[in-house]
Amino acid sequence: MIVMTLSVIMYKDLGISNGDIAFYTSWLYLPWVIKPLWSPIVELFKTKRWWIVTMQFLMGVGMAGVAFTLDTSFFFQSSIAFLWLMAFASATHDISADGFYMIAQSEKNQSAFIGIRNVFYRVAMVTGQGFLAMIAGRLMEKGYADSYTAWSIVFWCSCGLIVLLSVYHAFILPKTENKEKSFSSSEFSTLFDTFFCKKEIFLFILFILLFRLGEAQLCKLSSPFMQDAMENGGLALSVKDVGFAYGVIGVVSLLLGGMLGGAAISMYGLKKCLIPMMLALNLPDLVYVYMAYAQPDSYLLVEVLVALEQFGYGFGFTALSMFMIYVSQGEYKTAHYSICTGFMAMGMMIPGMWAGKIQEMLGYTNFFIWVCICTIPAFIVAWFIKIPASFGCKDSKQESGVVTYDSKEDA
Repeated sequence: MIVMTLSVIMYKDLGISNGDIAFYTSWLYLPWVIKPLWSPIVELFKTKRWWIVTMQFLMGVGMAGVAFTLDTSFFFQSSIAFLWLMAFASATHDISADGFYMIAQSEKNQSAFIGIRNVFYRVAMVTGQGFLAMIAGRLMEKGYADSYTAWSIVFWCSCGLIVLLSVYHAFILPKTENKEKSFSSSEFSTLFDTFFCKKEIFLFILFILLFRLGEAQLCKLSSPFMQDAMENGGLALSVKDVGFAYGVIGVVSLLLGGMLGGAAISMYGLKKCLIPMMLALNLPDLVYVYMAYAQPDSYLLVEVLVALEQFGYGFGFTALSMFMIYVSQGEYKTAHYSICTGFMAMGMMIPGMWAGKIQEMLGYTNFFIWVCICTIPAFIVAWFIKIPASFGCKDSKQESGVVTYDSKEDA
């Protein structure tokens, strides 16, 4: 959340252009794009416990680096470098934490604690997207610090917290792993071969890449749009207001949309829900066209529109998550799902890189119209995708290696 979302708000507040913000922060997706390529390293070397503790400490080093260099003439270049370090550490931490969870917990406990994991993930979203931005905004609003100092304080506090967690986990995490490695180099080659030999796999990859073509560009410019001056076409909201709108109101709406999306697929199946969910994800983008055109001065109206867009995003994104499960069926389904998430991250990274330059050329209103146009290719590709009618339905029984879903959590 800090790498992808908070950094965009911070750079806009510090006067970086939209083009540079979108281009350089989009590159931060790369560790997640190539994560499947180095996941075997986590399996083959050291233990997952070691990777968790080390990567948490490395993230703390990255946060300290950002905080230390913000008040310099080369802060943008240096902070991007440290955010790269954080992105690499975070992607590696994802691999090790997921693996450790499955090793350290029994199957019964994994089911019991999945809800707690999801709760703390949402808490992290509210903290990273909302509270940290609100703290920085509050410090500036009250005159306690200028922009550079306020953001440095936020990153120093985040650094202290993650380092403390690293030390805590070094003592508290159980040493339950054996030394036997569960992944070989031959298996690494085989899992990629079996993935790319799936029927219609390149059509599936194209759909994953295009599913969020519009959203990938929107998410890079939505916060800068809120922060930009009225004469530049923005809404001139403070950092604190942006943090609350996206980090609190937006996250709650996203969570509610995701819960409803899971229930819908569980009841009707992915095939029936795919197009309606794609519409739910993309049609609310029109609220940004309205806001750019009308520039409403009512903060309450802005919050309502953000909540609507985020609810639609949460509801619609469930379809992509379920589709990637569908693509990952069969042997190596965990590894194949990881490959799918790599393509999903690529679908966010590449469009996001050009989004800032396009906005600078078109202005906000025309840019958001362009975003809406970019949602069309995914619908065209979706027309050619064939999904079994029962896939995703609760208690449905699938053949040929298809995963059976007994709860919405599995879906």
